[in-house]
Amino acid sequence: MSMIATLTDATVKRRGKTILGPINFELAPAGITIVLGPNGAGKTTLLKVLHGVERLSSGRIQWSVPDAEARQSQAYVFQSPIMLRRTVGQNLAYPLKLVKAPKADIARRVAAWADKTGLADAIDRPATRLSGGEKQKLALGRALIRKPAVLFLDEPCANLDGRSTREIEALLAKAHADGTRIIMTTHDLGQARRLAQDVIFLLKGQYHDHGQAAAFFSKPRTAEAKSFLQGDIVE
Repeated sequence: MSMIATLTDATVKRRGKTILGPINFELAPAGITIVLGPNGAGKTTLLKVLHGVERLSSGRIQWSVPDAEARQSQAYVFQSPIMLRRTVGQNLAYPLKLVKAPKADIARRVAAWADKTGLADAIDRPATRLSGGEKQKLALGRALIRKPAVLFLDEPCANLDGRSTREIEALLAKAHADGTRIIMTTHDLGQARRLAQDVIFLLKGQYHDHGQAAAFFSKPRTAEAKSFLQGDIVE
């Protein structure tokens, strides 16, 4: 299912300070979008606004399907994944139980995703005892097991080693190939170059630049985006 999101004067304020916006743009229905920007640019807030877990102070966001349908078709993976105090297998099964999937279907899909995430040997292990990389792969598998139309990821590879990062990127590439729309923040420009089909660049809560990845990385349209890509401090 393809879904288009349109933000109109979308603004988030906290204690009188504008954190994000006003932002106006339309999010395309397919592809991998990487959201870039320095710390405090509003990247996580933008993801939460799109997912509906951050309330707008003004403006609006509208999906091309009813809000309830949009939320049911989305998944979100946090930078620090939240593990249920249950086994790996029970964590994977949880989203399917919420929608009352048949037990046989749950068992089949849990086994499949434990294998896809490389956690088959840990399926009966408490999730809280996993390593950081394993927890992130479990969180990703738990998000993808329902085949969401849209997946939001906030720095999913922060503080992970190269091997775990590579494995997670492979899972994301496969999810995208299977039809999941991905919107993701990262501080890793190498990762952004590997994954992005288009890039949103935020600065001081403002929608500063947006374009196809190849064009953004080779010829950024603003001095601030160019400085950011060069590794300079951008304020």
